[in-house]
Amino acid sequence: MNTGKQKRIEQRAYLFWEAEGQPHGRHEEHWHRAARQIEAEEELHSAAKPKKKASERATAKPASKKSKK
Repeated sequence: MNTGKQKRIEQRAYLFWEAEGQPHGRHEEHWHRAARQIEAEEELHSAAKPKKKASERATAKPASKKSKK
């Protein structure tokens, strides 16, 4: 897990802990809930990115058609 993601999970878990009145012994529950939320947010974010069409990915230009006479 990258450190940026780990830091976001840590911060979210801390917010859960505070919101619940700082209970003792529930750190794993808060961590896992935060991790699931962060994962879901990342999936939504990556799914929302527009994907390039095949025509936009192509680097070569198609050959021009010659008219028949």
